[in-house]
Amino acid sequence: MRFGVNTWVWTSPCTAEELKRLAPLVVSMGFDWIEVPLEGLDDLDYREGAAIVRDHGLGVSCCAAMGPDRDLVHPDAAIRASGMAYIRGAVDACAQLGATNLVGPIYSSVGRTWQATAEERARDTDLLVENLKELAAYAGDKGIVFGIEPLNRFETSFINLASQVIDVVDRVDHPSCQIMLDTFHMNIEEKSLGNAIRAAGPRLKHFHACESDRGAPGTGNVHWAEVAQALEDIQYDGPVVIESFTSKVKSIARAAAIWRSLAPTQDDLARSGVQFLKSMLVEPPF
Repeated sequence: MRFGVNTWVWTSPCTAEELKRLAPLVVSMGFDWIEVPLEGLDDLDYREGAAIVRDHGLGVSCCAAMGPDRDLVHPDAAIRASGMAYIRGAVDACAQLGATNLVGPIYSSVGRTWQATAEERARDTDLLVENLKELAAYAGDKGIVFGIEPLNRFETSFINLASQVIDVVDRVDHPSCQIMLDTFHMNIEEKSLGNAIRAAGPRLKHFHACESDRGAPGTGNVHWAEVAQALEDIQYDGPVVIESFTSKVKSIARAAAIWRSLAPTQDDLARSGVQFLKSMLVEPPF
């Protein structure tokens, strides 16, 4: 198990200059993994970024930023095509950066919600499965794995539960299409965090360990002992990443409702968060 942090904790977008500044900082805090959001595909020189993370001994993943023109199930075919092109570009970016996982709500724009009948939902799910099959084949050729992420009901009306993403991933049936779960969203939507993790089982390839208010893990009301037990039950050994934001993250701050500071400083959020997660997950208290 490796412990990481998303650069959205500090900055937006993630440029080579910012990555150069943040890489030694996160290492000094006890992280051995860093996650780079792909807000714009030309924000970062990926080959330079690869050298930075390699020089600091960091594992790396990328997070898809699904904006209004990046949507795989939108009624407008042009927006769907834009979403497909963005994900292909993000896969290429991952390959250049040396990232193994591309994670996030790789289905629809964050913040887009719509009322759907059962028939409309089934149609949209069929469309998503078809598009993900094509994208997973592309990712697989480059050694990249998708972690498809359910979001809470306020950020999407499409995939909110582990059971829903399991259905999609099983239908895509490709080793490069797997699951990411995020405790922030799960804390809103799931009846049991532990059961959701156990249901995902070996499909779970990436994990966002986030507090109930997006503050430092261990300072809110997420049932961390339940999470730790479930991760041990499925023998999870992938990245565990803290994802939080500042109001400077314009691409997602509104959808994620980040209106205030969530810790005394962003450094405090990251440092105390990783210390807590290691105490819970490296040597679980049970």
